[in-house]
Amino acid sequence: MSRVRPAELARHLERGLLPAYVVSGDEPLQLGEAADAVRAAARSAGYDNRVVFEAAGTGFGWNAVVEEAQSLSLFAERKIIDLRIPGGSPGREGAKVLEALAEDPAPDTLLLVTLPKLDRRQQASRWFKALDGHGVVVQVWPIEGRPLVTWVAARMKAAGLQPGPDVAEMLAARVEGNLLAARQEIEKLALLHGRARLSAEQLEAAVADSARYDVFGLIDAALSGEAARSLRMITGLRGEGVAAPVVLWALARELRLLTGICRATADGTPLERALQTARVWDKRKSPVSRAVQRLDVRRGQRLLERCQRIDAAIKGANHEDPWRLMEQVVLELAGTPVAVGSA
Repeated sequence: MSRVRPAELARHLERGLLPAYVVSGDEPLQLGEAADAVRAAARSAGYDNRVVFEAAGTGFGWNAVVEEAQSLSLFAERKIIDLRIPGGSPGREGAKVLEALAEDPAPDTLLLVTLPKLDRRQQASRWFKALDGHGVVVQVWPIEGRPLVTWVAARMKAAGLQPGPDVAEMLAARVEGNLLAARQEIEKLALLHGRARLSAEQLEAAVADSARYDVFGLIDAALSGEAARSLRMITGLRGEGVAAPVVLWALARELRLLTGICRATADGTPLERALQTARVWDKRKSPVSRAVQRLDVRRGQRLLERCQRIDAAIKGANHEDPWRLMEQVVLELAGTPVAVGSA
């Protein structure tokens, strides 16, 4: 059995290839990069041909995979059988094929199987155990919290950037686990700034240029008490077609942060320590502190309950306009209370 983490895969591949590789998980960037790494190592080892199968739809048959594995090239060329199983389960017929291919690998053939995250039952299946026992399994997991900051900082440095204080934290907070978005922002920053030192102000300016009205800019404006600007920004977001759940997510996330800080200070924790515990970076401490002074635990909870009402409106559970309700929450967050009708 050989289990390899995504970060260890490159070094593992340098030591030589095994007949089968399974890449599994629901995080698309790591999944794609791990599969790309296997394909690149295989090409370097002389696997010049690649046949792709997608185990989905009426046009697919497992017998085609078997025939490809058993076919011999006139020129003895090595090949990759690149098998994607988007549903996660190969079914009864596919399970038998995978088990046979793992236990009796075809000569000069490398099998690469990519599929979503597998549950415990699937990992206990005979086909998975066969692949696990005769090949390599790379399981991809989401990156969150502090590991995400570390990942962002490493990717920035690999791209030639020199992130200053709080820069990696800022970008990690903005992408919130979306590694594809993080990679795109890092590539753009590398083009804009090259190997120069990257400040928090430069990062904010670059990210703000991505959209005329930025969701995170809306939150920052509301925290700073800029009610009129906040209202213009949320109107702009709606006009640009930004999905209402995205704006609601950002609002609810910030309200949970603020309510937690309010609760900590109400229990006697100094504000500075509460900000540090909540991992509020230096640039945001001032607007977050001002927002905390305008709020308390009770108001924060009430606004979070309002977010639940907005979620219901988005899902059609009531007849209210979710954007109108979000405008009211934004104004309250900016320190301009508004009258709100009953649910």
